[in-house]
Amino acid sequence: VQLQASGGGLVQPGGSLKLSCVHSGTIYSIRSLGWYRQAPGKQRELVARVDIPDNITYSDSVKGRFTISRDKSKNTLYLQLDMLNPEDTAVYYCSADLQRRRFAFPENFWGQGTQVTVSS
Repeated sequence: VQLQASGGGLVQPGGSLKLSCVHSGTIYSIRSLGWYRQAPGKQRELVARVDIPDNITYSDSVKGRFTISRDKSKNTLYLQLDMLNPEDTAVYYCSADLQRRRFAFPENFWGQGTQVTVSS
């Protein structure tokens, strides 16, 4: 199983970005998909998560500004980032909790991360 994140970049305060995360490989069942971020000198933190099928959780710091969504037909998880501010600067990672086979234990997978920098 592989997760490939993309869409990061440099944006001015108040701007927007859309991150994508494509998952591939042999997957029997997905339990949850999420976005996390890690700023320099800080611990990795949850940004948003969807517990399949549709239970969504946002961190308080992004609620109302970020939107997580999923296109099942494209095996893609999205994160729309709006009203960005410098405190959102971080490496953003996608994550999946899934079963690779029917009776397998759930496993956790991570993408490689994509840098989001908010600066004027």
